[in-house]
Amino acid sequence: MKLNERSLAFYATCDAPVDNAGFLYKKGGRHAAYHRRWFVLRGNMLFYFEDPASREPVGVIILEGCTVELVEAAEEFAFAVRFAGARARTYVLAAESQAAMEGWVKALSRASFDYLRLVVRELEQQLAAMRAGDCPHPPRRPRALPPKENGCAVWSAEPPAASPAPSPAGASAAGSQPGAAPPPLPPRRRASAPNGPLRAGSFAQLHELYGQEVRALRSQWLRSRAQP
Repeated sequence: MKLNERSLAFYATCDAPVDNAGFLYKKGGRHAAYHRRWFVLRGNMLFYFEDPASREPVGVIILEGCTVELVEAAEEFAFAVRFAGARARTYVLAAESQAAMEGWVKALSRASFDYLRLVVRELEQQLAAMRAGDCPHPPRRPRALPPKENGCAVWSAEPPAASPAPSPAGASAAGSQPGAAPPPLPPRRRASAPNGPLRAGSFAQLHELYGQEVRALRSQWLRSRAQP
């Protein structure tokens, strides 16, 4: 595979969000010493630099067809990126903490396009089954949990009784009395597509349509918190 070095350097240092970034210790190919490098994961490419301020990567690892596994090494929190084949190189890396190692192993395991294709194919099959109305096992709410509306647990399935008039001591005393009426529920919001029912389109289009509604609700919530 031929790679354009200038294009790779631009892609490695562009302003687009990265999938993961941080310091890792990389074991040298010919020597047993570990070198501290700044790693940046973008898509299925793992770039490494001398330091975060470097404008050109020292190298890149293309993560197609690899497996990521924990290994025993001189450095703590070590893991390896292995490729199939007799002459394929194995990259031994070490993180600075247990949490960092787990984050890198998870991110690298999901970085290949083969993994993303499997995820997209599974989601498209689920979406097609939901549209056709023949989903074999629709999700069910656990019986042990109370029903929810707008993410808040419903206090009781029975209609609430009329609350008594507040005592002169204040409304806070009434809330501490046994049998006090629960606070009113927020109005039920019906989830719907912004432009009516979605009958066609890919999973990405569905994600974008419902993402607009989620962003609008989040902005409304942030504005309500900012008010005194």
